[in-house]
Amino acid sequence: MGKIKLYSNESVKRVIAFIPPGHQHVRVIIELKDGVIILHEASIAGILRAYIDVVTHPSRRAVELVSTKLPKSVRKQGYAEAQLIESDRSEDEVLRDAIELWSNAELITG
Repeated sequence: MGKIKLYSNESVKRVIAFIPPGHQHVRVIIELKDGVIILHEASIAGILRAYIDVVTHPSRRAVELVSTKLPKSVRKQGYAEAQLIESDRSEDEVLRDAIELWSNAELITG
């Protein structure tokens, strides 16, 4: 793993959601102070699922999704083979890892 960065809100220059010509799925561009990230719809969907799961649950403090290749026989039509799926790790383990990464991150500000 490379350098860990924590981006403050002012270090995010802009966000663009769009569907490229000839495609059906959304891409999201996140333009940061020091670079650009472009994510496919499946990644954004996983991030949103994790966020909503933690925010709306009365006691959940962490959830971990891991990249998993799903065979056609188990995934819904139109879904990509590679998906972010909930891991089997305990919430406490995930939270410990998250706090360690967060506490070692370099804060990137405006």
